[in-house]
Amino acid sequence: MLAISENYPDLKSNQNFAQLQDELAGTENRIAVARKDYNEAAQSYNTKIKSVPTVFFAGIFGFQPKDYFKADEGSKAVPQVKF
Repeated sequence: MLAISENYPDLKSNQNFAQLQDELAGTENRIAVARKDYNEAAQSYNTKIKSVPTVFFAGIFGFQPKDYFKADEGSKAVPQVKF
């Protein structure tokens, strides 16, 4: 997005474009926070089911460790934005 805005100086001064940039940054931050929260909850859960005395109940009721969030390989590709 920044490369596009450098090529079009009028676009940089456009209020809607500035708002779009802010919204995209906010969305990225919310995703990062949600991913961090999920991974912390998974870590807490995994620790809890391996500690005494809950390890006994976890085994009886079949609780299994949860995986951490990992993004797919294709999700790192930058989406194409056309104006």
